[in-house]
Amino acid sequence: MTAYIGTERRLVLAFDVGTTYSGISFRYPGQEHVGGDSKTPTVLYYDMDGKVCAAGVEAAGEEIVDKALEHGWFKAEWFKMHLGPKNSVQRCLPPLPPNKTVVDVMGDYMRYLHQSAKIYIQETHPGGAALRTASPDAAGAILGGLVSNERDAGARIRFVMEGEASLNFCIRNDLIVKPGSGVLIVDAGGGTIDLSAYSGESSSQFEEVAPAQCHLIGSIFVTQNACAFIEGLLEDSKYADDADHIAECFDKSTKLRFKDANEPTFIKFGTPRDQDVGLGIRSGQLRLKGTDVASFFDPSVQCIIRAIVEMRRASLKPISHVFLVGGFGASDYLFSKLKQALERLRLDFCRPDTHLRVYGCGCTTMYDPSNAEHVRRVSKKFLNLPGVARLPGFFNVILPKNEQVSEKKEFRKSYVQHSREPPTQFTITCEILCYQGHDPNPQWLDTDSANIPKTCAVVRKTPGYGKKYYSTSYDVILTFGKTELQAQVAWQENGKEKSLSILAGRGPAKIMYDDI
Repeated sequence: MTAYIGTERRLVLAFDVGTTYSGISFRYPGQEHVGGDSKTPTVLYYDMDGKVCAAGVEAAGEEIVDKALEHGWFKAEWFKMHLGPKNSVQRCLPPLPPNKTVVDVMGDYMRYLHQSAKIYIQETHPGGAALRTASPDAAGAILGGLVSNERDAGARIRFVMEGEASLNFCIRNDLIVKPGSGVLIVDAGGGTIDLSAYSGESSSQFEEVAPAQCHLIGSIFVTQNACAFIEGLLEDSKYADDADHIAECFDKSTKLRFKDANEPTFIKFGTPRDQDVGLGIRSGQLRLKGTDVASFFDPSVQCIIRAIVEMRRASLKPISHVFLVGGFGASDYLFSKLKQALERLRLDFCRPDTHLRVYGCGCTTMYDPSNAEHVRRVSKKFLNLPGVARLPGFFNVILPKNEQVSEKKEFRKSYVQHSREPPTQFTITCEILCYQGHDPNPQWLDTDSANIPKTCAVVRKTPGYGKKYYSTSYDVILTFGKTELQAQVAWQENGKEKSLSILAGRGPAKIMYDDI
């Protein structure tokens, strides 16, 4: 094989337009690794003339929401669901913008994704500026300007079936079954639950062994169930007009954190002044019974179980494994309920080991006067014992979102603590925080605090060193066993890392778990 000596290079763009969140990734032929999680809300705002005013992440900003109310903009969301057949479920969806078809809206949104990817590549990748020479006059009617005509579309655009994409995702995350046996993939998304069944003789050759199924009962319908319940609960109260806002708060944080029907659930929506004991509202939080919240999920859970049983019965090969993927698949409650049911059916059930949460520690960071986020918090600036200006409330990520984990892989970050006291033994206390929101790179504890509950605290005594003040350096280490998070601290003494236990060569730590 001879090396390529041409002057041009092809670029592959992959669009994933979801009901609630979307993404676009790119790859040059021969590229080994492609990057992590970069989802953006599937939302558009149109003005009264039908012009797009905001899209994606920008459309989710508070200033845009205020501007939309002020100018009467139309919010387009969940529009992908209008591509399906007309039925009773579709009649419950938010309407399309005036004088716009679902194809129009989809085209506008894909144009936004395409343009965002183009700008990103131009600004961050060597040779990306060459894209500036591409023709900007692509027809907007053909998939948002991606191509110029139908002939071009046929040659340059390929649609990947949901099941095929999910299968490749599972293979990439090492979820492999024995040759000849069948695997059923449940892709639980925002709008739909898609199920597909495959069997293969190798990791590269698979065939479909049962008709695929698609059900309009994804996570947005859990939110709709919650909204209907909250509206009924608050009817005729002074909080009746807040029902939609409370449901939105449920969707952004409570829904993903919910995991136990036997425990009450809290939706933070207001301020400490919001009180109504009769409605279960205390300090701006609405208290709901766990059984009520479970009922929001139950239609989706039961639908998935029925579909699995049907597809298993119809499969040409015996189904031995079920893999759960998709954004809704990150729900611990959904996973636990499906696991209980499928274990009774003697099916192996699991999720890919790609972590969907962000773990880290709260700490200080060196003050940077050129950083707008630092300047905004300048009132909190202080000098630490070594005399360095720092800011508190920084979220230091140890395990990033969408990071592939395994039982033996560890994630480590280094920290330093100072003290004026001359202790014979320095006590390290470090809270492990778990961010459960949508920001792929959270940086501050005060930005989305409702989505950063404490998971556990790691406490360890170790010597401190110094004269005018005392310091100790240590590492926080996270690992994920078969069932749970393990956290330790490690430090150096006399040139050696202390070793007593939980993991070989690591010191013991006291782990104090909180409910999350």
